[in-house]
Amino acid sequence: MTDEKPGKKVADQYDRGYDYTSYWDHRDYEHAAEEAALRTLLEGRHFARAADIGGGFGRLCLLLREYADHVTLAEPSQTQLDAAVKVLANTDVAQVRMQADDLQFADGELDLVTMVRVMHHIPEPTTEFAEIARVLAPGGTAIIEVANYGHFKNRRAHRKAGTSLPTEPVSIRTAPADEPDAIAFVNHNIDTVVGQLSAAGLSLHDKLSVSNLRSQKLKKVLPHGAMVAVEKRLQRRLAKNDFGPSIFLELRKA
Repeated sequence: MTDEKPGKKVADQYDRGYDYTSYWDHRDYEHAAEEAALRTLLEGRHFARAADIGGGFGRLCLLLREYADHVTLAEPSQTQLDAAVKVLANTDVAQVRMQADDLQFADGELDLVTMVRVMHHIPEPTTEFAEIARVLAPGGTAIIEVANYGHFKNRRAHRKAGTSLPTEPVSIRTAPADEPDAIAFVNHNIDTVVGQLSAAGLSLHDKLSVSNLRSQKLKKVLPHGAMVAVEKRLQRRLAKNDFGPSIFLELRKA
């Protein structure tokens, strides 16, 4: 069970002196793995209007622009939006401050919604899922990345201990929160999340296991290109068992 306190979700933590852009230094493999997953799920498709929810400094927006005529970076942190100005310079990607539980789009306005590296900050995502379903047009697509508690190492540990995987989100905070409203850090049970999405009117269409080789040891011995090539081959093969630390869910609105 998560030990995060209930209440209004805080979505501006990256305005509190944390440089999220520097987090991606030396994480070229993780970025490439996520881009590969998006390309696999979007291959051969094109959309009129898309939004990347909680997209930070626009890391994935240029890729989305290849698949959509109009892309909006919807991000709650002004610091991240300020960084996005440089990343998205000379593009037509819109940059708007908003958070996932209060999306400033009209009902059915979007054909594609992505939300990557956000769910680990949301212990209870039903409001966010309802908002995503609301702004999607009928037949629209959502791709939601979920920080996966039930990855291979945790499954093995629970099997060894003779315990079941928790169905509720699990806090992975390694140090006490330094502020009363500090942002959550949780991993989710994928089956629980799929059920919550279904209740919001979003049905599972496809899923991929992502960042399957996330390991500092592997990074030291394997070239980047080799890791990415292997990652691409594994994403669908390992999805059935939710192997990796990150699961990309592709959902459709009826």
